[in-house]
Amino acid sequence: NMFCRLKQFRGIATRYDKLKRNYQSSVALACIFLWLPL
Repeated sequence: NMFCRLKQFRGIATRYDKLKRNYQSSVALACIFLWLPL
């Protein structure tokens, strides 16, 4: 499940970013990082 995998990122789980656009950018970067086959 993608939401469970996103919770591994502390900044996303606790929402350290105050602005909505910064939080959305963090989520987008985390999703890209998780989907890339490294």
